[in-house]
Amino acid sequence: MNKSELESLREEIDQIDSEIVKLLNLRVGKACEIGKIKQLSGVDPYDPGREEQVFEKLSGYSDGPLRDISLRAVYREIISASIALEKDLVIGYLGPEATYTHQAAVKNFGSGLEYRPLPDIPDVFSAVESEHCDYGVVPIENSTEGAVNRSLDLLVDSGLTIIAQVFLRVRHGLFSQSSIEDIVEVRSKDQALAQCSDWLRTYLPHARLVPVSSTAEAVRECRSVKGIAAIAGELAGSIYDVPMVEGGIQDRSDNVTRFLVVARQALPLREGVSYRTSLVISLKDEVGALQNALKPFSDRGINLCKIESRPSKRKSWDYFFFVDFIGHPDDAKVSGAIEELKSACAFFRLLGSYPEADS
Repeated sequence: MNKSELESLREEIDQIDSEIVKLLNLRVGKACEIGKIKQLSGVDPYDPGREEQVFEKLSGYSDGPLRDISLRAVYREIISASIALEKDLVIGYLGPEATYTHQAAVKNFGSGLEYRPLPDIPDVFSAVESEHCDYGVVPIENSTEGAVNRSLDLLVDSGLTIIAQVFLRVRHGLFSQSSIEDIVEVRSKDQALAQCSDWLRTYLPHARLVPVSSTAEAVRECRSVKGIAAIAGELAGSIYDVPMVEGGIQDRSDNVTRFLVVARQALPLREGVSYRTSLVISLKDEVGALQNALKPFSDRGINLCKIESRPSKRKSWDYFFFVDFIGHPDDAKVSGAIEELKSACAFFRLLGSYPEADS
């Protein structure tokens, strides 16, 4: 390719960019008009079900070479910019800046909104309940270590509802101002320490393991302390200027954490969107209680995708069961199953319905 051909192609790209910018501004303008109507009607500006409909349509419009995942990422930011013009939304998350929860929040909402780091998971729930934040993002389970129990407990007692889920691939690194042979203590979130337990036993068998509130907080704490290391993501090391001693130290390469977005009110069912619903129950003290409780789902062919037990903390040997299934309470067969389930339970609470696709 000669120089004139190169310049010609660049000119074509410039013309295309000009048209794209005009169309983007036109799209955002229409979105703002919709936003005004939503505001007058008291409807939330963020609707993950509607966004999933948009993403599905975009996939149908495209015949390549742009991949669906890239198209989704581009439009995630376009939608984020539109929402930011409609309303000043605040997203609370488990801080400080650069935690995995922060990264999951930005993945879900885009970079156009305001993010507020909070000290601990209960603070995220409190900030949304008190309307200091519009939405909250919290970790709920990891593919290696299982449930985040504090989030489960808070979902039971909180009046908030789940409206979205986010999956984030987690790659841990070891950060320290000291070389590995001089490290005597490793700090991180309890789940992150557990996710790297094999590596720690092999390479730092004598180091003290100290749980702290978050992975990013661990990095921040070891910035100026010799002999202390932190387990966190690469972004945290970069932001707090702590060198990475070793990368990819998680025990499993397919380490993924699932996060939930919580809000004050549920969102409507959207046609063509696959939903997951979460609920929590406790059972009557009788033979076959769990089997009888779940029978309404199997009778109707409803797919149960998760069952997790957790002490209720209300009396000794009493348990909550957290149940996820595919479907929405506004579906006729699901509503029938839920009504049957309620009659078999000592306690029932619907935790929320949200798009099953990874946001």
